Amino acid sequence: MHIPDGYLSPSTCAAAYAAALPFWYVATRRLGKGLNTRLVPLLSVVSAFCFVIMMFNLPLPGGTTGHATGMAIAAILLGPWGAVVAISMALFIQALFFGDGGLTAFGANSLNMAILGSFVAYGVYSLLAGASAVTSPRRLVAAAMAGYVAINVSALAAAVEFGVQPMLFHDAAGAPLYAPYQLSIAVPAMMIGHLTIAGLAEMLLTAGIIAFLQRSNPQLLERQALAARGHSTSARGLALILGVLMVASPLGLLAAGTAWGEWSADAFADPAARAVMAGASLDAAPSKAVPQGLARLSSIWTAPIPDYAPSFLKSAALGYMLSAFTGVGLIILAYLALTSVLGLARQRGNQHA
Repeated sequence: MHIPDGYLSPSTCAAAYAAALPFWYVATRRLGKGLNTRLVPLLSVVSAFCFVIMMFNLPLPGGTTGHATGMAIAAILLGPWGAVVAISMALFIQALFFGDGGLTAFGANSLNMAILGSFVAYGVYSLLAGASAVTSPRRLVAAAMAGYVAINVSALAAAVEFGVQPMLFHDAAGAPLYAPYQLSIAVPAMMIGHLTIAGLAEMLLTAGIIAFLQRSNPQLLERQALAARGHSTSARGLALILGVLMVASPLGLLAAGTAWGEWSADAFADPAARAVMAGASLDAAPSKAVPQGLARLSSIWTAPIPDYAPSFLKSAALGYMLSAFTGVGLIILAYLALTSVLGLARQRGNQHA
């Protein structure tokens, strides 16, 4: 679901940014002063958790790969508005430094996962959990379903964004300028893997993490009530899991292949890659030439550590692990920068008042 640069038209990207901006604005406003105090450690850990969990690729039908996202976990622990910030930050670091998702498509990726995914997850969880105790088994069922529904809604949104591109943006001969596959191919190709393996992974991950926190740190699941009473909440349980995942991150390299819709521009000219693309797309062959718009936009930004593979390391596993640690560090630094900027803005506002 990390849409790369070039697969969406500039106007589609602009529309996605326009749709996401109000959510980003309201989310940061709603978090308010908490960004300077108790929420920063929790936001950092949740963002970092989502970042790292997305590095664990899973093989999907058709020879592609997918991954869990942590959307429901973020929504349960932070509420939907906090999850918007946490997941958006993870996606931004992925795009800017590791080339996982495009900068032009960052608005669309955030709209699909950080915004739509978070609110869907929170809605499903709240509806199914009801007023049950935080340690109730009912919460595990609610968490599992929240994860499953959220990742599939996000995947469907991405599939639709891919699928409308050939309909709306093509040259005089009808050749697509950006994403090459119509809705009739994009939707089933994307959804088959997410309704099965990726959705199941998200379901088990979400339920497993919530079950662990119910035993080890149930106070974290009461975050909103604790925040209302002015108490801080330790993220120690989730931080422990995060540390284990960072060390184990090279396991994400075991799944070979590329996620559907994330093929590079060079893949369109490679017969072997074209065969893989066709096999993952209901046997529909892609464009014979790379779409013009895709070719133009795909090189708009070169990430310093593309594909989580530092150029100075020969070991792919070590490079992947180093990328996980680097990404987590960058997320922490980004939150420190964000809190500083917001703090200065509040100080200036108070002075003018």
